[in-house]
Amino acid sequence: MCSKGAALAGLVENENRLLNPMYRAPYAKEWKEVTWEWAIDNIARRVKATRDASFTAANAAGQTVNRTTAIASVGSAALDNEECWIYQAMLRSLGLVYIEHQARI
Repeated sequence: MCSKGAALAGLVENENRLLNPMYRAPYAKEWKEVTWEWAIDNIARRVKATRDASFTAANAAGQTVNRTTAIASVGSAALDNEECWIYQAMLRSLGLVYIEHQARI
């Protein structure tokens, strides 16, 4: 069995495993538990704000590029081919240019 598969049981069946998202505000010293709804909404708002602030519709030559270079992504080696495809398609729909996958690193 590969090392990832061998370690999976210890990861999933761990009494110290976090089951809810944690958030630490800027300059705060403590983490606090937040709801999934709050975390997903907060992440979506930040991604949209960054994309809107950095979106380029056309390059200097006037060619349509519809991209942002302010956001990058490194995928997970735990994803299968189909999951990687849909993940990359979603990122490209946002205009991301810098998309990498852990399996290539």
